[in-house]
Amino acid sequence: MQVWSFSWRMLRRDALGGELRLLAAALVVAVAALTAVGFFADRVRQALDRESHQLLGADLLLTADHPWPVTFADQARALGLQVVETRTFPSMVTRGEADQLRAQLSEIKAVGAAYPLRGSLRTAPALNVPDAPARGIPGTGTIWIDERLASALGASVGDRIAVGQSSLRVGAVLTLEPDRGINFFSVAPRLLMNLDDLPATALLQVGSRVAYRLLLAGDTSLVKRFQRELGPQLGRGQRIEDPQNGRPEIRTALDRAQKFLGLAALLTVVLAAVAVALAARRYVQRHLDPCAVMRCLGATQTLLLRLYLGQFAVLGVLAAACGCALGYVAHFALHAWLAQLLATPLPAPGLLPAVQGVAVGLLLLFGFAVPPLLQLKKVSTLRVLRRELGSPRTGLLGGYLVGFLALAGLMFWVAGEVELGAYVVGGFSIALIVFALIARVAVRLAAALRGGGRAATGRAAGVGWRYGLASLERRASASVVQIVALALGFMALLLLTVVRGDLLDAWRRAVPPEAPNRFVINIQPDQVEPVRAALVAQGLASELAPMVRGRLTRINGVEVSAASYTDDRAQRLIDREFNLSMRPDLPEGNRQTAGRWFSDADLAAQGKDAVASVEDGLAKTLGLAVGDQMEFVVASEKIVMTVVGLRKVNWDTMRANFFVLTPPAVLEGYPASWITSFYLSPEKAEFVNRLIRDFPNLTVIDVAAILRQLQSIMDQVARAVQFVFLFTLAAGVIVLYAALATAAEERRYELAVMRALGARREQLRRALLAEFAAIGGLSGLIAALGAIGVGQFLARQVFRFEVAINPWLPPVAVCCGALLVTAAGWFAASRLLQAAPLEALRGGSA
Repeated sequence: MQVWSFSWRMLRRDALGGELRLLAAALVVAVAALTAVGFFADRVRQALDRESHQLLGADLLLTADHPWPVTFADQARALGLQVVETRTFPSMVTRGEADQLRAQLSEIKAVGAAYPLRGSLRTAPALNVPDAPARGIPGTGTIWIDERLASALGASVGDRIAVGQSSLRVGAVLTLEPDRGINFFSVAPRLLMNLDDLPATALLQVGSRVAYRLLLAGDTSLVKRFQRELGPQLGRGQRIEDPQNGRPEIRTALDRAQKFLGLAALLTVVLAAVAVALAARRYVQRHLDPCAVMRCLGATQTLLLRLYLGQFAVLGVLAAACGCALGYVAHFALHAWLAQLLATPLPAPGLLPAVQGVAVGLLLLFGFAVPPLLQLKKVSTLRVLRRELGSPRTGLLGGYLVGFLALAGLMFWVAGEVELGAYVVGGFSIALIVFALIARVAVRLAAALRGGGRAATGRAAGVGWRYGLASLERRASASVVQIVALALGFMALLLLTVVRGDLLDAWRRAVPPEAPNRFVINIQPDQVEPVRAALVAQGLASELAPMVRGRLTRINGVEVSAASYTDDRAQRLIDREFNLSMRPDLPEGNRQTAGRWFSDADLAAQGKDAVASVEDGLAKTLGLAVGDQMEFVVASEKIVMTVVGLRKVNWDTMRANFFVLTPPAVLEGYPASWITSFYLSPEKAEFVNRLIRDFPNLTVIDVAAILRQLQSIMDQVARAVQFVFLFTLAAGVIVLYAALATAAEERRYELAVMRALGARREQLRRALLAEFAAIGGLSGLIAALGAIGVGQFLARQVFRFEVAINPWLPPVAVCCGALLVTAAGWFAASRLLQAAPLEALRGGSA
């Protein structure tokens, strides 16, 4: 107890004297960054866990891309389970007549009685009024529409909306749908209708993409029994979701978002570790004399170590607690930007993120502060008489290695998987090494250029300039650490602001000015000529293409399924139905990359001689090559096609393109719907309303509107990530401050010598400002070059388009970095000029 009491008194004394300010600040920032993400992620996780049944709307959910056999529902009812059927699909709906007609793409859900089996719907009698739990579902002849659809159509309760060939009355405004999940998975607004009204709309035609769902609820044991019995009976395109694995698209997206934000916060932790190591080194340097005195008074090495370890343990707990409090407050900013993407309220966070934050704080402290702290117990008693002995430096490398390993372990823990963790650790290590090498070369070049400062800026300014740049080289290691830390923080912010904007602008420019901005789907065979005539009458250039739905079941005679692939995209593709199309000529925007296009013999062939052309990206994903055979099931019939060619598709043309094309003879006679795309200028926007009025079953997709919504979502996520990276920038500034403070005694002595030799304060002030400006300018330059490099890599390798290099980014980044670092550095070092030269010289260089 006496040791802890003494440690507490030492902590209070050092805290009042400002000795532990930097250590505490670094820990607080690191813990705040991680816990801000942790608190928000914990709230989302709790919402998913607590409301898992409501997210399904049932205890068990059966989902398929084709109708469920009646026997499945009968089997469930025979066990005493409740069963409700729903069907979800996109379609156009309209309100009004003639010039007042307004059309809108919506996501229609037709539900049976007793929906939902878990949770409840909430409705309001009008927009922007309090809602209440709904009673039942929309009655026959009525619909419920959500706020977005009501606003888009200008509809109110009581108005009539055309849904296909039916006219249905708006009965309420839908405010909450328990199993809808996340708003960004529902690009179109919702319309809820009674399942009994669906046949009269005539919306479900050949080629319609419909999600067929069976919701089941009942006794837990009976539900599990039914799930076990049903599992072996499932076919392709059918899956079971329960509260543990339900809504996988939601859980996967949120898990990836949490990992991304967590890894972004890890950059703050890395820089905080550097700041902790620097601050601890400074602390040790300033406590060598007190430790020597305590050794002279009988303190043993073990006692000294216990005293300082106790002091740091208390400091770590207090700083981590403050970081957790700051993180808790900060997570509301993430909540403000990201929670609106969720369709369910979030509960209060638990204590787990706080516990994790304290653990991370202590890991940082003892991983990077203890190694220099171990030097204190080795201080010689002779230092009382001979201060030039300096500090012992044994065991530092081994001690820091433990800290690095602990930090790598933390990265693996946040990443959540070994492969991703390895990429993260490797990426961080390579980035740090590359940035350090560039910074070292830049420091050397800056020092070599210092000779030109006198002629360019005059005698007084030249002395300050040369001395400032010489200081960079004299303290090269510290300068490199500062530049790298600040460059990482600057680069992260540049990537999320300027470079992100450049990528988006370049992507928009990559799309031709009059590229199609409307897609029309669900065109039936008897509507092809009337629709084509309507388009021609408006002067709209378009091409109608047939689509035949088929499921890929075998490749080269071997049965394939999602389990045959490890790649996520391959699993999604193989588990869904393909849209196959047929044509005799190579489409515009397609380029042959392997094999050949269809010959005259191919155009006449069918049956076992059927051939196909495959998009090369799909071929790489599924492992297809020229000469391979693919077996599709189309309308319950098997069609075997030989791959005769691979195509590179320019998707930026925004035309109707297909993964698999065949000669017309291969797919003729199979059920098909048609698709077209065209560019519609703003002044012809009314054409869509007339087209839907004449052909109610058509679905018109406004690509521009969808992109605007996705852009809005991206902006919200980017703001959240930018907020996390503000902690990174703060950690970089702390590294700068810690590096300056660590060398404060050396700087004070140097400045005193310079003043004793006749240097004026103005010259020394300019020297310090020149050094700080150089550090900031170099970090800004490296950050800009790094951001440009990453942006070019993303554009060319990921998004596959050209992006121009922003010539203003490097100079602007240099200026901003110089201004920021100069301000922060001057705040840290301005007191050095106030010390009397005689006092500093008497104190020695420490």
